[in-house]
Amino acid sequence: MRSVAIGVALIAALTFGFLLGTLAHFGFEDTPILPGQKWRVHDSKRPQPLVVASGKTFGEPPSDAIVLFDGKDLSKWKSAWTGGPALWKVENGYMEIVPRKGDIQTIEEFGDCQLHIEWCVPYAKGSGQGRGNSGVFLMGRYEIQVLDSYENQTYADGMAASIYGQYPPLVNACRKPGEWQTYDIIWIAPRFDGNKLVRPGYLTLIHNGVVVHYHTPVIGSTRHRSLPTYQPHPPVGPLRIQDHGFPVRFRNIWYRPLKGYDGEPEWKDLTFVIFSDLPRP
Repeated sequence: MRSVAIGVALIAALTFGFLLGTLAHFGFEDTPILPGQKWRVHDSKRPQPLVVASGKTFGEPPSDAIVLFDGKDLSKWKSAWTGGPALWKVENGYMEIVPRKGDIQTIEEFGDCQLHIEWCVPYAKGSGQGRGNSGVFLMGRYEIQVLDSYENQTYADGMAASIYGQYPPLVNACRKPGEWQTYDIIWIAPRFDGNKLVRPGYLTLIHNGVVVHYHTPVIGSTRHRSLPTYQPHPPVGPLRIQDHGFPVRFRNIWYRPLKGYDGEPEWKDLTFVIFSDLPRP
């Protein structure tokens, strides 16, 4: 009888663990409320974005682009864990995550930019967050989620093209597994005065030719199941790509530094300058 009871208890525990894992794919109900929103971090009740079919074109680097990956080697990348060589696979013009070899990041660091990156989840396997999971981290801190979100439900702020744990995309523009996808990003880095945040980071993201974020204020550095926060950091940082244990592929990665008008070395927010100079009625 005792062995039967132990067996029943074990089955119950395994079933409970399985259910918890399944529910986690769809979201949580015990996480904090996001600032300025009515939704929790990874909220299970947050509406799923409308599905939109995208176009089929890809972006070649312009003449002033700084190419970070040209399909040949990882000479411009290093391990984000050890600082040594990046240990992902390169073949057929793309790099592929080798699970458990760790995140990689660019040797070069940059801030305000126009960034282009193409990615592909080679096959449909798993569900929720367990289906082609990776991430693109701007300045090594601010994550845009990479995930196979084609007919694959998960919590809205954790699907493909979400600002992870903060905002879902305006629409779901994900293509089928095995097809290449594009992220075109306009990133304005946060500004700090010593330890004080002067202005948040702003992100515009075009997924497969479809605008999914427009000048969206980033709440802080990416976190899981808790509120994002800002920590002071330099005005430049690396581009980091996450090894989440899935063989996701990436290619054609380049960026352009964003500069100001009339040869100014840095982009400036002219909104308040312009409106303060307008004549008053």
